[in-house]
Amino acid sequence: MLRAAALNMVKGRRTSGASTITMQVVRLLEPRKRTYFNKILESFRALQLEFHYSKEEILLMYLNRVPYGGNIEGIKAASLLYFGKLPQLLSLAEIMALTIVPNRPSGLQPGRRNEELIQARNRWLLRFEKANLFDKNVIQDALREPLVIRRLAAPRLAPHFSQRLKKEFPDQKIVRSNLNLHLQRQIEGQVKNYINRLNGMNIHNAAVLVVNNETMAVEAYVGSADFFNPYDGGQVDGIRAVRSPGSTLKPLLYATAFDKGMLTPRSVVYDVPTNFAGYEPENFDQRFNGAVTAGFALSHSLNIPAVRILRDMGTAGLVGQLRKAGFRTVARQEKDLGLSMILGGCGVTLEELTRLFAVFSNKGKFRDLRYIQEHNNVRGSTLISEESSFLLNNILTQVTRPDLPTQFDNTYHLPRIAWKTGTSYGKRDAWSVGYNKKFTVGVWVGNFSGQGVPELSGANTATPLLFSVFNSLDYNSEKGWYTMPQNVALRKVCAVTGDIPSDFCSNQITDYYIMGVSSYQKCRHLKWVYTDKNGEMSYCTYCLPEKDYEKRALPDIAPELVAYYEIQKIPYPKLPPHNPACERVFHEGAPMIISPNDGSEYYIRKDEAPQLQLSCQAQSDAQEVFWYLNDKLFKKAGPQDVVFINPPLGRVKISCSDDKGRNTDIWIDVKRM
Repeated sequence: MLRAAALNMVKGRRTSGASTITMQVVRLLEPRKRTYFNKILESFRALQLEFHYSKEEILLMYLNRVPYGGNIEGIKAASLLYFGKLPQLLSLAEIMALTIVPNRPSGLQPGRRNEELIQARNRWLLRFEKANLFDKNVIQDALREPLVIRRLAAPRLAPHFSQRLKKEFPDQKIVRSNLNLHLQRQIEGQVKNYINRLNGMNIHNAAVLVVNNETMAVEAYVGSADFFNPYDGGQVDGIRAVRSPGSTLKPLLYATAFDKGMLTPRSVVYDVPTNFAGYEPENFDQRFNGAVTAGFALSHSLNIPAVRILRDMGTAGLVGQLRKAGFRTVARQEKDLGLSMILGGCGVTLEELTRLFAVFSNKGKFRDLRYIQEHNNVRGSTLISEESSFLLNNILTQVTRPDLPTQFDNTYHLPRIAWKTGTSYGKRDAWSVGYNKKFTVGVWVGNFSGQGVPELSGANTATPLLFSVFNSLDYNSEKGWYTMPQNVALRKVCAVTGDIPSDFCSNQITDYYIMGVSSYQKCRHLKWVYTDKNGEMSYCTYCLPEKDYEKRALPDIAPELVAYYEIQKIPYPKLPPHNPACERVFHEGAPMIISPNDGSEYYIRKDEAPQLQLSCQAQSDAQEVFWYLNDKLFKKAGPQDVVFINPPLGRVKISCSDDKGRNTDIWIDVKRM
């Protein structure tokens, strides 16, 4: 050091340097400008290292940080990037070549100055031979060994996953993940090839998450179709991107309803036009199906029955379930969520959805995903019952459903799985999440820009990729499926309502139910009605004559179903009109006003005469309804007739009475803009 300092002072410039391995470690740890003061400081820091660490530890620090040209640091990185193997697998000639590069990183840069590197390597090998450090034949073999060295591409496996682990474990030197490397590469290729085929439809990205149901280990994590595609947002992690879930939350809603005793798979629900306090949802195909079973409604992803079930359950019940299942965005949006959340009016991630569907496979037990091996598989909490999971699995394995892909190529090798699809509003997101006993797979397809595509749908866009992934995962899966829990049994129910049969239920079918939980309500699709001999007039007990009457079982049809039959011109059995001479006033079953909405505000322009629609749903025995405006008769109409009014400004009372005297009142506010 003194010699180098003296030479530099005499020459007036830096002509020589001097440092120990320890001092070089200090410089690598704390880079500074090369000045005399910093040299003194480095010497002091080197003494500190010598006092605290052994020579082997200091040498290890040096080897892990020494520069190898370009942006390569450390002998392990150099070995992998120049030779494609770990340092312990290198030959003597290869080790020697790497060892001398740090002396002259620019002059001996591998891949560019291989001839100079070979000459320098051989000089050192001859020195080793002269010093008898190795056998002569070993040295001769090393001298004859050609130097095949070039800069290799750095590993780029699971880039989204790697970035995630680096961020979550910044201080952990080695992170051992649960990824299946072979499976990861295979699915990355599948996703990229699949999206390449969809590019012509302006669909540019997809994400896939694969979870092992037994261990909850994440075995494949594909965040986008091509991480290195900057034009289509390739570096966006689709696993964690918040998107609209479409209909993918419906299975949890139905499973929760099963656990609350509200439904069984054969319970009849109504898929008819319905106004939920101003919210009027439609089905994906913009059609209605009338009275259907709960199993049919879920497997066909009907929207109106789902909204009706959520209304009866309460949004707080579903939000509570989603909070327990770890849906963070839903938890933040809780105060703003309404009935539309079951049709996609909330934010979820593919990670959250896949973890939720793993619950259905694991008998209702919720467990966190395991990304790294150090995470223990803790016991999960119960989200839904085992019995409810079984009922759900039976419904979601049906293949006679509209969300089965329409192309033969996509269904020829149909795997044995339960799955559910979803398509967000505006066709921006296509989802398909499926599971069997071994795996749960979540698939999202769309554009990270949020651009909608008319061809985008969960059935025809996301499900083919789901089937492809499952066939590569578990093509020869075991034949066994989920067994029926002890607390689930079969019973006879009325085919018309799904309730326990009454005396007049002639058409009975078999249905699963949860013992001690499912409702035991008796069927009431018919009711006893007193009529005249010809069945042309009905009587109540108040006006029942002493003779010439009969007791008949006639249909008791819900008002919303009656309205649907009338609109669609579907014939249905009607109750005979009530005795016009009867003076009894009825109280139960008043008409339900569906337009306008009770408590709403309506704004009108100054230059326009307002037209407000009046409509209701009345009982099947009502022949006429009477509309009142601020307690004054406005118009007499049929129960399904649409009436228009010009309301006055201010608070307005609107009343609707049927010909049985049953009445409903609502209030609205009419204001000028």
